[in-house]
Amino acid sequence: MRLLSARSGQVARGPVRHPLFARYYARISVGAESRLGMAGMRERLLAGLSGRVIEIGAGNGLNFRHYPGTVAEVVAIEPEPLLRQLALKAALRAEVPVDVVPGAAEALPVKSEAFDAAVLSLVLCSVRDVSRTLGEVRRVLRPGGEVRFFEHGRGGGRMMTVTQRAMDHTLWPVLNGGCHLSREPVSALRAAGFRLGPHRRVLLPEKGPTLPTSYCALGVAWRPDEPETR
Repeated sequence: MRLLSARSGQVARGPVRHPLFARYYARISVGAESRLGMAGMRERLLAGLSGRVIEIGAGNGLNFRHYPGTVAEVVAIEPEPLLRQLALKAALRAEVPVDVVPGAAEALPVKSEAFDAAVLSLVLCSVRDVSRTLGEVRRVLRPGGEVRFFEHGRGGGRMMTVTQRAMDHTLWPVLNGGCHLSREPVSALRAAGFRLGPHRRVLLPEKGPTLPTSYCALGVAWRPDEPETR
């Protein structure tokens, strides 16, 4: 009912494959659940969700066990093959139904207005086109649908932002699955036409050294109630 959007063939560039990064991320992300406090962040991100949810860039599926029982179904989009295989295994252990499917964030393989909520969790840093991705999120949400986001981006003083930009223009994206450090997710959501709700800046880790990846935003936004014009 919801798959095979007419837009699913729009991405002209090749598939997303980051095999070395995927293996590295799969290892460090599990440790980060307790060491960096990520498990608690996931709980806060997903608390109170209900209905049908689409998760963009599900990675290795670490969010799945944190979805509350009020969620009827999760459709988890993950383009990277190794991470998708790990997400499939995590889906089998989830307490809510999770359907893991391949697809690009810029051309989601789902029908319009099919979901009550969308989850963006450490994904906007690495998509190829942020504005197009958020346009797709708007398309697949019903009017008034909710976006939960936890994203890292630009932050700190002048020296830190200069450092983030410099790293973005050198080897950081190549070595880290296309990740960029100096994007501004909250501004991007606002520019894409979402209505921002409660959100706040958080540091990750909350205690310890401040890194170029530490500056995060956690919050909620909504698609406006009016229907899309077509």
